[in-house]
Amino acid sequence: MNDDSLQPLSALLSHAERERDEALAHRQRMQQALDAAQAQAEQLLAYRRDYEQRWTQRFAEPGQAQLLHSVHGFALRLTQAIEHQGRAVAQAARQLERAQATLQQQELRVASVLKLIERRVGEIRRAGARREQRTLDELASRAAWNRLAAATTRF
Repeated sequence: MNDDSLQPLSALLSHAERERDEALAHRQRMQQALDAAQAQAEQLLAYRRDYEQRWTQRFAEPGQAQLLHSVHGFALRLTQAIEHQGRAVAQAARQLERAQATLQQQELRVASVLKLIERRVGEIRRAGARREQRTLDELASRAAWNRLAAATTRF
């Protein structure tokens, strides 16, 4: 096993990191969309409260039946807009949840590939250490044989 065996894993890691980064960017966009939808919903609610407060004071005056009908119609449409925005907020929250789940899957994939690379590097190091030990053992054995041969030739 050599360093060339890490090349496919490095490519896989690069791909996994790119997908993770894309998932992170998508999750951030979904968070921004949710924040914007929630802000718009809050603005609509605040507007409705202000509108109702303003017109409640106005209806205290006598002879406002036609105006009351018009205001009620607008308040109904405003309520429908608020309900629609509530659904938009819920949908944005679901999209954010899915984006978060995708991001977690991509982060897990990157971590798995890193762990695999770590194991492969360990295997390469252990194989190198075994080769080095075999070489040292062989050199020691040759040196011992050479000493033994030199000692027997002296006698």
